[in-house]
Amino acid sequence: MRSVAVAILRAPVAARTWREVGYAVTGTVLAVPTFAIALLGLVFAVLSLLTIGLPLLTGVLVLARLTVRYFRGPARLFLGWSWPNPPPVRRRGPGPVRWAGAVLTDPGAWKALAYCFARLPLMTAATYIGGVLVGGGLLGVSYPVWVHRFPDESPWGGSWGLVAQGLVALLAFPWYFRLIVWLDRRLVRALLEPSPERSRIAALELSRAALRADAAALLRRVERDLHDGTQARLVALGVTLSRIERRVDEPELRAMAAQAKGAVVEALTELRDIVRGIHPPALDAGLSTAIDTLAARSAVPVDVHVDLPERPAPEIESALYFSAAELLTNVAKHAGASRIRLDLRALDGALRLTVTDDGRGGARPGSEGTGLAGLVRRSESLDGALRVHSPPGGPTTVTVELPCE
Repeated sequence: MRSVAVAILRAPVAARTWREVGYAVTGTVLAVPTFAIALLGLVFAVLSLLTIGLPLLTGVLVLARLTVRYFRGPARLFLGWSWPNPPPVRRRGPGPVRWAGAVLTDPGAWKALAYCFARLPLMTAATYIGGVLVGGGLLGVSYPVWVHRFPDESPWGGSWGLVAQGLVALLAFPWYFRLIVWLDRRLVRALLEPSPERSRIAALELSRAALRADAAALLRRVERDLHDGTQARLVALGVTLSRIERRVDEPELRAMAAQAKGAVVEALTELRDIVRGIHPPALDAGLSTAIDTLAARSAVPVDVHVDLPERPAPEIESALYFSAAELLTNVAKHAGASRIRLDLRALDGALRLTVTDDGRGGARPGSEGTGLAGLVRRSESLDGALRVHSPPGGPTTVTVELPCE
């Protein structure tokens, strides 16, 4: 009980109290422009019903997401606590329209806008009522001074009970500010801090993307080492064996040199196949050019339609190329088709590859020798999907969807 009384008496002069006061005052100053942003968001949300407000509303939501980050400065300075950035906006594909759609449907942006609305009333109440408590408390406890100096002009009507009221106000104001800070923390946790589930999902997505990027970079390094090192040494060995073959007179030794040179040529062929499997040289000129090259080499005529506003990530680009190559090969081997249509475009936050043929149909992802099962595994490893629609008699449509990033 004594410790509680001591804490109450010490609260008005405690460092924590004045840090919380500083946080509330600073928060009030910062809340004024953010409240204006929130009001603009409300106006533009109404205008969005007429379509013209959608671009403006998108800008306000982006501004709200950026603005609430600056509230962490006073929180760190005065209270020693902070909160993480909201998860990034998940883009639905390249282009400004899809980006705006992602912003308009982003929960984090709307929560940031809601916090901008809620913060000004909370901080204004903290500053105003807190100021009344402090000012009224100081006037109350100083009543004896004023009544002694101006005995006939006391504005309090000679009531010594004001001293007690002033003491109560001064003892209460620290706890009032602690209540305000507690409410603000609750708002931050509800509106600005990502939930534990979202944080874990975001961390896992970042980790998985980093692992994919590292794996792709490692494969590229292996490809360069094989191309620049091992392949060059095999070529040099083949040249040396050719020289030996020409200079040796004994038929047996010449045959051995020719056999060794043939083995080197086979090894070079296998090595080049491996290198092409890691990173096809055709992708150096871009995915669109690589797809055109595949179509030109196809045994079945291919109509190609590619619409990619920007180049995909390397691992996505490679997966799409190999998927297209495998699907064109499958049609040539198994479908008995006379025509193929290949369509590749960005749509709804994904890159969609569609290959349609007029063959006999009946294809299934688990069919032996078609390679579709491998394509399913490759797509799923990149958070994508493969769908097959192939009724008996055809036509067959295979769709591969992979994320843009």
